[in-house]
Amino acid sequence: MNHSEWKTRRHRELLGEAAKNNPEYDRLYEEAELAHDLGQMVYDRRTALGLSQTELADRCGMRRLRISRIEGGGIVPTIPLLRRLARALDADLTI
Repeated sequence: MNHSEWKTRRHRELLGEAAKNNPEYDRLYEEAELAHDLGQMVYDRRTALGLSQTELADRCGMRRLRISRIEGGGIVPTIPLLRRLARALDADLTI
């Protein structure tokens, strides 16, 4: 069992029966996981290019805090923002 599986099971145990078979919980958990995965991809590409969060933010025309929140999985960017990120990271956006 990896750490993610343990965290999921432990979280459900703490929430009790209500979360064990709740489709809404599963949907929200999946959305959070996708936000985290996207943030990790942005972080990996940014560091591979040797950019700081501030430099990436300047390339995208946004503030560093927003880059930090994206990388941390705290927000899910819109498609226009994803396009700006892809251009700034010299990457392709395929949906």
